[in-house]
Amino acid sequence: MSASAFPLRCVVLLAALLLGCATPPAGHREAPLLRLAPAALGRTLALQQQLVVEARGQTQRVDVLLEADADAVRLALLNLGQTVARLEWDGQQLQETRAAWWPAEVRSERILSDLQLVWWPADAVRAALPAGWALSASPAQRELVEGSELVTVVRYLSPTLVELDNRRAGYRLRIESVPLN
Repeated sequence: MSASAFPLRCVVLLAALLLGCATPPAGHREAPLLRLAPAALGRTLALQQQLVVEARGQTQRVDVLLEADADAVRLALLNLGQTVARLEWDGQQLQETRAAWWPAEVRSERILSDLQLVWWPADAVRAALPAGWALSASPAQRELVEGSELVTVVRYLSPTLVELDNRRAGYRLRIESVPLN
């Protein structure tokens, strides 16, 4: 499932676009960073995912291994078959290791936050939102709003396919998941 070979500058572009690194327009705040406890998920996850990242007219793919249980969330980002970053969140501290060439602009806090917006229970997400923010949720979709502005939409297209559209930051993720045995 690795992406086709492309030059390092394309990898840097992918990194700059990946999972919420896009900068919101002037005068707009970034969506709040969720810091939900792993136990708030209420179940375990073990998924192999392929993310398709669309931003600024560019489309790139990256593979992800995700494990979550009551104690921690663990995430490995793979590019061209190599692990480029590992994240672990225990509810108190976010630890990260990354390849030396993987750009610092890829923020682990945003990766964790987008992950939690997609997978954690809506009530847990709502409880963590600051004043002025709201989350509406149905089995097929979630909408994160600030005031009257729709900021992020999460669509559950099938049991294995989710789309996250961060309208304010200008990126879209298609997340295809396969359970790990």
